[in-house]
Amino acid sequence: MDAFKQSNRAGWDERADIHAKDSTGFYAIDPFLAGEDVLYPIEAAEIGDVAGKKLAHFQCHIGIDTLCLARRGAIATGLDFSPHAIAQARSLSERSGLCADFVEGEVYDAPELIGSDYDIVFTSWGTITWLDDIRAWAQAIAGTLKPGGRLYFADTSPAISTHEEIDGVIRPYYDWRSAREKPQRFDAETTYTGDATPLVTNFTYEWMRGTSDVIDALLRAGLRLDFMREHEVLPFKLFPMMVDAGNRMFALPAGIPRLPLALSLGATKL
Repeated sequence: MDAFKQSNRAGWDERADIHAKDSTGFYAIDPFLAGEDVLYPIEAAEIGDVAGKKLAHFQCHIGIDTLCLARRGAIATGLDFSPHAIAQARSLSERSGLCADFVEGEVYDAPELIGSDYDIVFTSWGTITWLDDIRAWAQAIAGTLKPGGRLYFADTSPAISTHEEIDGVIRPYYDWRSAREKPQRFDAETTYTGDATPLVTNFTYEWMRGTSDVIDALLRAGLRLDFMREHEVLPFKLFPMMVDAGNRMFALPAGIPRLPLALSLGATKL
């Protein structure tokens, strides 16, 4: 594991322990433990029937979505490179009484770590920006799915990820592609949930890429694109100006040009 990934993993270890406390309610852990399905509206509407399906959740973090999908009847396995995240996910599994397996490791190694006979690979919100090799990611998805298996993906639109809010205006700010050896560095004193706990690893390395890079990688890996949709909401405030849109989602305020903020897609392994 190179220095960028080691640093990111240290940061995610910190965040996993903070997020599991959920002091701000960002992850809706209390409602989840009370029996609610806390998948965000986009994937909740699009994932379809998962009952009885063998499902792999890539980059599962503390396992909330994995366990929500298990609650919907999936035979679920979560995979994440942070040992703290996996420990917290297993704890939540025990506390909720929902059964799911959680495995530590990189998504690139998924077929070797969790197998290659899955009906569904699920991945959402804050995933591809952490990956230095989008083609290896797509190959791992294809290697994990059985023929006819499907991918469900939802994340921030790569097109809007290159922007920042500057003086109340959303403007292009970053190059649309990052070289593998030159990721973008982002500094943050605290995590994105609003918890005030200071981070020791208070910076991250992330990789920009185009939507075409994601689609091309999946096609090259032998998947067929079934649908692709854009959305005007996100489950977090990508820009300070964003406002509460209900259902734990955020949107741009009135008077700002409407922009695609999120991208979701489904694909099938041929």
